[in-house]
Amino acid sequence: MAEGDTILRLRRRIADALVGDKIAVSAPNPRGRAAGVERLDGRTLERVDSRGKHLLLAFGDLVLHSHLGMSGGWHLYAHGVPWRRPRSAAWAVLAGERAEAIQFGGPTLRVLPASRLAIDPQLARLGPDVLADDLDRDRLLAGFRAADQARGIGDALLDQHLVAGIGNIFKSEACFAARVDPWRPLGDLTDADLAAVLEAARAQMLDAVATGGRHRFAVYKHRGPCTRCGGGIRSRGQGDANRTTWWCERCQV
Repeated sequence: MAEGDTILRLRRRIADALVGDKIAVSAPNPRGRAAGVERLDGRTLERVDSRGKHLLLAFGDLVLHSHLGMSGGWHLYAHGVPWRRPRSAAWAVLAGERAEAIQFGGPTLRVLPASRLAIDPQLARLGPDVLADDLDRDRLLAGFRAADQARGIGDALLDQHLVAGIGNIFKSEACFAARVDPWRPLGDLTDADLAAVLEAARAQMLDAVATGGRHRFAVYKHRGPCTRCGGGIRSRGQGDANRTTWWCERCQV
């Protein structure tokens, strides 16, 4: 699943390519037509925002909301460059003066009134965006302290109502960087422990944004011994969703 770093990077690319342009919008695939994306045809793209794993493209009083899930993707092309996927698979085609952005698949593609964003059930309940420029760390920490304190930190990091943007990769990587066992209950962690994990996730994800996603992982899908202590890297499903967590059994305590 695309994590917050991927969405932030995508937000910047689309903004650089299309913001300020009058956009020709089409929906070759019936899924896009059902979402009403053609209502945006001829409008100017004013702004592109990201909230965790959610992408929001503002066209005046209407907003295109995209969540890519496990299978969706946005592709950007210069005009005339062949697409890597067939046109019939495109849910939305946004063609500006300089480039075109094409959306394929995913669980969410819809057009919303801008006036409803603050009360929309999917968006209003999101926790603080871990990559926000104005991240309120006190609010972020308070949200974790108000949650079930018996919950493992690795599982809690994936709860988008607590913190928006962290996925399976940086859940594992942040706990490793902070030397925190992802199975430790929130109630067993000090505020300093919890802050260290969250800061590690933010730093790693911002680094991934800056490097274009070329990030070397320490534990995520790691083969062989721990590069820090030589201990064994373990993995198993965690939480109700049974998402796989990776950790070092020796140096994460």
